[in-house]
Amino acid sequence: MVVVEQDEEGKALRRVVLVVEYDGAAYAGSQYQKNASTIQGELEKALNKLTGERTRLALAGRTDAGVHARGQVASFRTRVPYEVEVFVRALNAHLPEDIAVRSAREVPLSFQVRRQAKRRWYRYVIHNGRQRPVLFRGHCWHIAQPLDITAMREAATHLVGEHDLAAFAAPSAPARTVRKVYRAEVRRRRSWLVFDIEANSFLPQQVRRTMGALVQVGLGNQTVEDFRRLLASAQRGAVTLAAPPQGLCLMAVEYEGLNGSGYEEGTDL
Repeated sequence: MVVVEQDEEGKALRRVVLVVEYDGAAYAGSQYQKNASTIQGELEKALNKLTGERTRLALAGRTDAGVHARGQVASFRTRVPYEVEVFVRALNAHLPEDIAVRSAREVPLSFQVRRQAKRRWYRYVIHNGRQRPVLFRGHCWHIAQPLDITAMREAATHLVGEHDLAAFAAPSAPARTVRKVYRAEVRRRRSWLVFDIEANSFLPQQVRRTMGALVQVGLGNQTVEDFRRLLASAQRGAVTLAAPPQGLCLMAVEYEGLNGSGYEEGTDL
């Protein structure tokens, strides 16, 4: 059990962590925006209804408009004494049907959901077949032309390690663009192509632009060596093709010593 701490007024204050799943199609991204519907905004409205508190919630990872999540992690402070299981049931009762809290746990008040994350795992899904996948169109990028999975897989291996990933970053990327990639794998199952990438953190649009570059390799428009040179160039914004947002999903965020963050569960296509 986490020891309850006191705020500056002497009231009991706790920090709760949520693992959140959402379909991002109807939202302008994960981060709060004053004049748009966002994941953070909906979670904060649900928390307000449940606790009566005006709560500012923090998210482990930023997702763009239209991007989904299976294991987004959020945290907030509260004074209410509910058991953590109550937060799951009650928040889901207040949230729209395209957002759900999968689990909750209490952590030390000092816990920082973004800064203490060790790695993030994103997945991008492509349907590579002649006929478009109507039922799954909101969760993949449909490409009718054949893709060379062997070349894409080889190109992806060059991403593993510590690199300056400026070439795959959006213009809004921060000044420091060095990131450590732990895993970058491309696999195929029938007409479905899946790209999994894990890193300590990600730059704006990094995964979508990486996917765009890998698809150029798969189509034969670029070689594996072209991809390697592009990566080595560290030329900010060199990749201009960003894969559509609906194929991208934040699968999980990992923390040291925080079991139950959802990272180990994952999912298979």
